[in-house]
Amino acid sequence: MEEILKERLISNAEALEILKERSKEIELGYEQKNAFEHLKKYTKISEKNAIELIEKLKEISKLTERQVISIVNLLPKDRDEVRVILDKDYKNLTEEEKALILEKVNKFV
Repeated sequence: MEEILKERLISNAEALEILKERSKEIELGYEQKNAFEHLKKYTKISEKNAIELIEKLKEISKLTERQVISIVNLLPKDRDEVRVILDKDYKNLTEEEKALILEKVNKFV
């Protein structure tokens, strides 16, 4: 069994690239194969763009890292989708911040 050296949140695009690289080195296990197939099917953004979008969204100081990753994974198209992703914290954002989130996301869609 492998030892966990460190842990951090990553986007689906980053996970897809990690699994793609691992599949070249070793045969993926059952769960990894399922995750890989799911990510190939549903990831809508490249790893490079995901990392860039994460950095841009981190500029909005009210967003947590988990919220930023959720936004990048789901790529909301309108305020209603942003509201669903952010849930209770949606009310803490100003109208300008909500518009800024959509503006930043739309540059990568």
